Amino acid sequence: MRLHNASSEIYVPDGSAADEALARTTHLAIGAHPDDNEIIAFHGILECFGRDDRHFASVTVTDGAGSARTGLYAHFTDDDMRAVRRQEQKKAAFVGEYAAQIFLDYTSGEVKDSQNAQVVADLKQILEAARPQVVYTHNLADKHDTHVSVTLRTIQALRELPRDARPQHLYGCEDWRSLDWLNDEDKVVFNVQDRENLAMSLIGVFDSQISGGKRYDLATWGRRRANATYLASHSVDAASAAIYGIDLTPLIENEKLDPTEYVLSFIDRFKQDVVQRLAKLA
Repeated sequence: MRLHNASSEIYVPDGSAADEALARTTHLAIGAHPDDNEIIAFHGILECFGRDDRHFASVTVTDGAGSARTGLYAHFTDDDMRAVRRQEQKKAAFVGEYAAQIFLDYTSGEVKDSQNAQVVADLKQILEAARPQVVYTHNLADKHDTHVSVTLRTIQALRELPRDARPQHLYGCEDWRSLDWLNDEDKVVFNVQDRENLAMSLIGVFDSQISGGKRYDLATWGRRRANATYLASHSVDAASAAIYGIDLTPLIENEKLDPTEYVLSFIDRFKQDVVQRLAKLA
């Protein structure tokens, strides 16, 4: 592969060749920032952890330079944060036994620029090399502009692949907006109750974020616990932790399907559910 940024990097924790690592990838996460994939794609990490027949790889699209910071990191420059967050992401890749961790090293502004063809081209190269069965990314109702941009670029890259090179499943998962508002029949529910220690460790290595002012470790596990308990009001919990996702696969099966209209259809069904319940009970 010839990635566009000279500062891009493919890190392979077990030291094997990058092309070999990508070729064995079955589950791929494409996230905006360092630590995003540990939040949105923990299901994929669990599916592959300790397995010889499944392998998880992670793509981090931006450099993470603009993150909030305090304490030890209060006086870190953007370049300092970029370096420390890359090192933290490598630690997570080692702990999670990733096949590969890819850093594309774009700025948020470059990713949000819909005319920047380089981001899509890089993602397309990775997807062609890996040919994963499952891809996890951000959901289209996320409130973070860079997250939504990454998802749109991912959809575009996948649509440009031959049909036989596209994954079987594309999921948009929760990060900077929970998906508990989805109607139950629209939720993709990922059971992630196993290996709580691994879940906490993966996010815990991002010290620049946690001690730097954001308790993502506690908040992420708390959301997963809440999802599992509040999913069903009239039955016992089927799991102790869950991640919610939206099935985005129709968007790569039908290129004419508009992403905006697609996500609005979920919102419309939620609205109708609220209206019908109030009309029934008022």
